Parts: sequence; structure tokens; C-alpha cells
Amino acid sequence: MERNALQDLIEWNINRRKKPLIVWGARQVGKTYLVKNIFAENYYKDHYIYVDCKIEDEIRAFCSDTANAQKIIEYISLRKGKQINEKTLLIFDEVQECPNIISSLKYFCQDYRQIPVIATGSMVRIKLQRETHKRGVKDNNKFLFPVGKINQLTVYPMTFDEFLLNSNKMLYDALKEAYMDRHPLDSQIHELAMEQIYKYLLVGGMPEAVDTFIESGNFLESRDILKTLYDNYLSDMDLYQASQEAVLRSHTLFQNIYKQLNRESRNFSPGLIEEKSKTRDFATSIQWLTMAHVVNQSFQLKEHITMPLIPDNESNFRLFLGDIGMFSYQSGINAASFISSERENTLSGIFFENFVANELIAKGHKLFYWRGKASAELEFIIESDNKLYPIDVKKGKGTLNSLEKFANHNKFACAIKVSKNNYGYHPEQKLLTLPFYFISFAAADLANGTMKI
Repeated sequence: MERNALQDLIEWNINRRKKPLIVWGARQVGKTYLVKNIFAENYYKDHYIYVDCKIEDEIRAFCSDTANAQKIIEYISLRKGKQINEKTLLIFDEVQECPNIISSLKYFCQDYRQIPVIATGSMVRIKLQRETHKRGVKDNNKFLFPVGKINQLTVYPMTFDEFLLNSNKMLYDALKEAYMDRHPLDSQIHELAMEQIYKYLLVGGMPEAVDTFIESGNFLESRDILKTLYDNYLSDMDLYQASQEAVLRSHTLFQNIYKQLNRESRNFSPGLIEEKSKTRDFATSIQWLTMAHVVNQSFQLKEHITMPLIPDNESNFRLFLGDIGMFSYQSGINAASFISSERENTLSGIFFENFVANELIAKGHKLFYWRGKASAELEFIIESDNKLYPIDVKKGKGTLNSLEKFANHNKFACAIKVSKNNYGYHPEQKLLTLPFYFISFAAADLANGTMKI
């Protein structure tokens, strides 16, 4: 399957000053497939060495005892029977099983920068944090992160544009052309594109679930994949957390994201999870889930906004599940609701808000929302090219009351209304209406500072 992150790997590869690359990402988002099956096979065919630190015990044991890049290169060359030089891509996968490899990247950068090296794996940040803060270990023996000696790339579940690129390339091309030309789609094509949005809300962006759906066209089969992945995420919490209390709280927090969001005030409320609990009681669990890229956190801004964006109070925030398919699964709503004629009445607006949150995160944005007085609220505030872009997410038509109140306190380049409506722009209100199927492209433009009306 095609992934947008391939272009990031290509750009890293041609950079003459590139450093060893760490590819972050949650479990099963396609990191190994991207690095090995797509990038290495296409750009280093027969000239790459792949090391799986989970199953290659001897290499893992060797690398656990040394961070010396020269020794690691010599050992792996002899063990794999292949010379390692500047034309050889060296891939270390599942490096959470051998954090010392991350430490060795400092010396790959210093002494063997000409050799391209990629390290990847799930839960890497969790293991690194544990290594860094180990108790009872002398400071000179503690793990040191190779600050300034690496490049980094985060891989997320497939965004809607990636889903469409792989499932219906012709429609993807038509949408991208319409977005680039800034014109609405023919009504029939618009409805066809919206059909794909509802499919994506159900299937989500986990590559295995997407691949299963594309291959079989069966929602139930992709749903079975999601159930397995969902359960695996819960199992990871048992493996990578220090105490049973932390495990239980992380389980409960993860399983209640939909419940937290599907109410009038979508701010995180610990009392909904555990009676008489405080937000600080869940601090460790929230940190774990966000570091593992399982959950995305959005912080509240109030009244007048200054740049760069900074939370007005870190105790006011919202949590979104990192994959919209898992969010739909967690909601418990019947899968048929997403493809039935009654779906617009059945599905609450929070499905679309979680969807937009993930699209923004995947393009490199930090998440903020705005709360004014009374019930005034805007779901997302984006800073791009030193300009503000408030984003209003509406399942239906909605009103502009919140935007008017926001404008009383803040100047903005353009407000963006993301909804099921076709493309349009109202110059007097500085209001850009984007259909849900354009948000992937718009999020990329906002991230690159290339947004145009």
C-alpha cells in the first residue's frame, strides 16, 4: 500500500547531511512495512540489512553490551554475510527490545555518518523513558538519548487521503485536483466522496484493517481486525507499565475515550472514570497513552489567543483515540449505522471531531481548541505561518455564533468550517467551507504554510 510518509523517507535519504533516523509510531501502524517493504525494497534492493531485535537473540545480546558503532557494524556484517558501507541501508526493527541500539546511534552519526541507518519499533519512547529514569543505577551507566545526533519521523494510522489513494485512486485524483483548483465537486461526485468518508469512519486507518477491507470489501472482516488490534493495545499496557494500578487506570481511561467525548462538555473528567478521582491521578496513564501514540491530547485556549499557542490551563483538555476505526469500534455503534440511510441521524458529531483531530495530528499539528464565554466553542485552533486559523467541525449546517464571538477577541487569517457541505468561500465572513474529504489536503497546507483561499 502507498503511504505519504514514503516521501519523508526519500527526502531523508537524499539529504547529504542526514543522520540516523528513528521512526516512531504506535503498534501496527505500518512502520516496518513502510521502512522495509516499501522504502528498502524500492531504494536499496538487495543492498539492505534488516535486523529484528525481537527474534534475533544473538544480535540483540551483542548490541545490548556495546554502543560502539564499529563493533556493531563488524559483528552484523559477519553474521549476515554482507558488507556494510555507504550503499547499505541498515534497519534495526523492534528496538524497544534493545534500547542500547538507540544509544549507539550517536556513534553511528559521529563516526559512520555515511552509512544510512533506520531504527524503528513500537513502545520505543516508553522503554527509553524507563531506561533514562532507572533507579539504583549510577549516572554514568544510565541510558543517554542521542540528542542532536538523529533525525526523527512519526508514522500514524493511514489518513483519509491515504485510505482513498489505495482504495480508489481515480476518485483520489479527482478530489485532489478539485482541492488544488479550489472548486466544488459535481453533486454526484460529492456524494460519492462522502460515501468514502463514512466508510473510513468505520474502517479507520490501521493498515491491516484497510488492506482487509480493500481486498474483501467486507466491513465485518476489517472489524474483526480492529477488535484484535484494540485488544492488543490493552495487552501492551500490561507489558510496559510499572504498576498494576497504572495498568488498570490506563485500561479504564483508554476504554472510556468515547464516553468522555460523547457529552456536552467534552473536556476530560476523571470523575466519569473513577468516582472522586482527580486529573492528577490519571497523569501517568495519560502520559503513557500519548507517548505510545494511542491517544491524542488537545488543550484548551480561552478568550484572547497569543502566538505561539500555549494552553491557558493544562488541566483543561480533551483526549481523542489515535485511530477513528478504533474509536468507532469503542463506541459500540452498530457497523451498519455508518452505511445506512439514517447514518446522519445516528452518528453524533464527535465521530467527525475525532476524525479531524487525527488528520491534523498526522500532518504535524498540535491540538488546541477554544472556549469562550457561555457555550461559545471552536473545535480546533491552528497556527500556520504566524496566522490563526480557527476550525469549526459541523456534522450538519450549524451556526456561526462561536466564530463571531471568537472574532471579538482575535484576528484570524481565515475561519475553516469542516462539514458535509461542498466547497465554498465567503469573503466577507472570511469563512472557508471544506467538505470532510478535503481536510487531509488542507491540514498538509496548513502544516507547510502554503494555505491559500
